[in-house]
Amino acid sequence: MKVFKNALISLLVFIVMATPMGSSEVSAATNGTMMQYFEWYLPNDGTHWTDLKNDASHLSDVGITAVWIPPAYKGTSQSDVGYGAYDLYDLGEFDQKGTVRTKYGTKEELQTAINSLHQNGVDVYGDVVMNHKGGADYTETVTAVEVDGSNRNNEVSGEYDIEAWTGFNFPGRNDQYSSFDWQWYYFDGTDWDQSRNLSRIYKFRGTGKAWDWEVSSENGNYDYLMFADIDYGHPDVVNEMKSWGTWYANELNLDGFRLDAVKHIKHSFLRDWVSSVRSNTGEEMFTVAEYWQNDLTAIQNYLSKTEYTHSAFDAPLHYNFHEASSSGGYFDMRNILNGTLVSTNPTKAVTLVENHDSQPGQSLESVVQPWFKPLAYAFILTRSQGYPSVFYGDYYGTNGTTSYEIPSLKKKIDPLLEARKEYAYGTQHDYINHQDIIGWTREGDSEHSNSGLATLITDGSGGSKWMYVGKQNAGEQWRDITGNRSDIITINQDGWGNFYVNGGSVSVYTQ
Repeated sequence: MKVFKNALISLLVFIVMATPMGSSEVSAATNGTMMQYFEWYLPNDGTHWTDLKNDASHLSDVGITAVWIPPAYKGTSQSDVGYGAYDLYDLGEFDQKGTVRTKYGTKEELQTAINSLHQNGVDVYGDVVMNHKGGADYTETVTAVEVDGSNRNNEVSGEYDIEAWTGFNFPGRNDQYSSFDWQWYYFDGTDWDQSRNLSRIYKFRGTGKAWDWEVSSENGNYDYLMFADIDYGHPDVVNEMKSWGTWYANELNLDGFRLDAVKHIKHSFLRDWVSSVRSNTGEEMFTVAEYWQNDLTAIQNYLSKTEYTHSAFDAPLHYNFHEASSSGGYFDMRNILNGTLVSTNPTKAVTLVENHDSQPGQSLESVVQPWFKPLAYAFILTRSQGYPSVFYGDYYGTNGTTSYEIPSLKKKIDPLLEARKEYAYGTQHDYINHQDIIGWTREGDSEHSNSGLATLITDGSGGSKWMYVGKQNAGEQWRDITGNRSDIITINQDGWGNFYVNGGSVSVYTQ
């Protein structure tokens, strides 16, 4: 039985649970928790979809209610992580770019993994890469003009013909699923002239050709990012991509999407694309956009332009974690929520600690130091605001070279996932009022037995804080679920307790 969650409103997942007697009943609302189920340096061995299938039961048990999978379609090569998107209709089914499988496996293996996840009550969000196409099948002669990389509105050359990689006819697929072929006039620009072996940012000339204006204003106009940039001013492109979105959702039985690089894509198109897929599938299709910029105003503008039809990752919160972890204990913890999406629009905020772009060695590297990550995960997993995303690379570790490796934090994250799944319910009280030690409590609710918790984190020396957890919890004895402290805290008759935390650490107290 498929149960829909209204993540846009409550960010809660309703899960059908089997009782010991074999009958079924709907459990109390369970906190939703997403996992980004990949990292940049996964080995190119084609086993990832099978690994995901085998992990489905465990993910459900620890409290993961949805997984964001990597781009599932054929990239420029077998080793492509997925963001060099070549053929969006090839999910590891056709012999193209020298391979049938993708880096992660075959289409059949992916469908098997998704079925296993659904059987375990875990939703699946597909990664959507619609900004550009790479690995074209042939070149075309295109009239173009060079633009200034730091201000793409400034033309720095006259018009001349280039040989651009803009022809896509997908010979290995032979028109299965779609007969749409891509040619130069479906793109705005590119960054390579094959005839001269010259790398520039080229804006195409032609009827109606211009950068899409409804994008980030970084670099003057940030429509162009990489490869052949898709023109969302062309009606044929708009119709094809809407059709593909519905196909992608139905073909894999997806529950939602992660939208890649949205600050480079015409915002009104993304609004219409999400609405189109929802209408055509009849499904809610929870959707989160990657507008990666440490600028709350820019993210809020995006959400407004897309009419709040979907959510966004809270990049500013990640950067606050990054700064706090790199400040040697001198970050003012009272500012941890400053300038964040979750503090201003919590129902649209997907909170995160790390992702594949911020991990070591990547273009947006802004690593949250390992010592601070348990604190950051406690922040996103035990508070009431936001829909948290756990990074595969933090949970299982990464496979990069020595300088790029991230150690597995599974043993530290699991208690925090348990806290979210079992205890993080009810009214929240914040104690974000000290430069080093901050905390919050949840009173618990009647739908989740023994629920309620108290969390403390600090980037400085250890200490304690009196916090209110509710009179209904008076007389209870609470212990630190992380194992970092051995104290037994008795809640007094007025509902208060004095909770302790070690230096540079986290403690989460529950019954």
